[in-house]
Amino acid sequence: MDASTGFCLCAAAGWLDVIMVAALCGAILLGFPVAFSLAGVAIVFAVIGLASGVFDPSFLQPIPQRINGAVMNSTLIAVPMFVLMGVILEKAKIAEELLDELARLFGSLRGGLGISVTVVGALLAASTGIVGATVVTMGLLSLPTMLKRGYEPSFACGSIAAAGTLGQIIPPSIVLILLGDVISNAYQKAQLEQGVFAPETVSVGDLFAGALFPGLMLVGLYLLYQIAVATFQGAKAPAIPQSELGSRKEVWMAAARTLPAPLLLIFAVLGSILAGAATPTEAASVGAIGALLIAGSRRREGAAKPWEGRAIAAAAASIVALILLTSNLDLRLGREAPTGIETLGIWVAFGLTALIPLGLGASVLRLMRGGVLSAAADQTIRVTTMVFTILIGAAAFSLVFRGLGGEETVRAALDAAPGGLVGAVVAVMLVMFVLGFFLDFIEITFVVVPLVAPALLKMGVDPVWLGVMMAINLQTSFLTPPFGFALFYLRGVAPEAVRTAQIYRGAIPFIALQIAALAALTAFPAIATWLPSALYD
Repeated sequence: MDASTGFCLCAAAGWLDVIMVAALCGAILLGFPVAFSLAGVAIVFAVIGLASGVFDPSFLQPIPQRINGAVMNSTLIAVPMFVLMGVILEKAKIAEELLDELARLFGSLRGGLGISVTVVGALLAASTGIVGATVVTMGLLSLPTMLKRGYEPSFACGSIAAAGTLGQIIPPSIVLILLGDVISNAYQKAQLEQGVFAPETVSVGDLFAGALFPGLMLVGLYLLYQIAVATFQGAKAPAIPQSELGSRKEVWMAAARTLPAPLLLIFAVLGSILAGAATPTEAASVGAIGALLIAGSRRREGAAKPWEGRAIAAAAASIVALILLTSNLDLRLGREAPTGIETLGIWVAFGLTALIPLGLGASVLRLMRGGVLSAAADQTIRVTTMVFTILIGAAAFSLVFRGLGGEETVRAALDAAPGGLVGAVVAVMLVMFVLGFFLDFIEITFVVVPLVAPALLKMGVDPVWLGVMMAINLQTSFLTPPFGFALFYLRGVAPEAVRTAQIYRGAIPFIALQIAALAALTAFPAIATWLPSALYD
């Protein structure tokens, strides 16, 4: 090998980390599965780095521990539970009932169908957090009705796509769970690199609390825009005659039968996390059980037995009673001197807990007879497998990338960004925004965030604010033409009469609202940071 060839190899070796990222983007754009692209690119560049003498094989040693840590991570156990909760509500047609009843409730108002779509989108976001599922569900159920009632196609499509992306930011969502786990690790790493050996922690609960007000702010902005369109451009969002909806009494009675159970479930799950009464994993399991009970109470296919309904009702009442007990009494076992009322509460809790499996079994029987349980279990397993497979591939990719000097490259690039800290944050947001055109939030969370978050956190960025900004940024990316995932999902279920250009045009006002929300968070970080501080500090 002559001197010039050796010089070229050395020069290429110095750029292996950058070339590695480019190779990953190329593999994904060619259509290879993301999880296997991550692991495959990592293996190839580890071999190239070893052959070039610029990669230390000791960087590969933590891979088994990373895999074991991912599988045993108590926070990530919440993912399959929240997925099951959302899928059950979808497959049992509870989401369809919510849309129908809210459409009847608001339909007599101009823009009422759009308002009902946004409200249901927020509720589904709080129960699923899966953008594709929410957009497809509401596109199939609401779009034909809105078009039939004379809604302008672009306004109807924009309302549905925007409401579907609320799953990125409204807690409890899968996005926030994954982001919370990654940012927590990055925050501790940043503090250790700064010499802080008793680092502060940031939890998924912190991120849930931080995202609550921004998520509600987005819902409020959407509703204000829809009300403004209905007020000043009423032809785009006409009202439905009350005679077609039924009497007001009938509408309110139907809503009273349908709405309370899902609302109570969402408030119980989110409230228990924010109040510190339960971890996200514990709240997710309660949410999954609650969704099964609600779905079972609504299904009566086949030979439904009277005892099943009574068992389901008893189980639901037991869960509510247990939440009230644990909120007001210390029910921990093994204490030396519990009071008399606490001892009584412990025995009552034992009795209530024994009732829950009976109701759960009755719900499972009903859902099995209706074919709901198998479909929900299948989709839950698919989503969970995808999440953890990508996580394992991302762990291998990040270790090899660090071994090739990628971490130093990222830190140097952010330090060199014009404008200091503000410039670095803007650069990261722009990169994530563009990647959101091609990658799902899971890949971005596991691949990009671990690389850039430590450097930003070392520069003094608040971790909760950063996580909320990233979630809204990805939400905006998924809604932006021509590559937004939400638009692709809606195009797949929209009638042929709806043109793609109309879907794109309808999304633009909502993108402007999301950018306004990002600007408000930038100018007033307390929108995201005040509630976690008030609750936990």
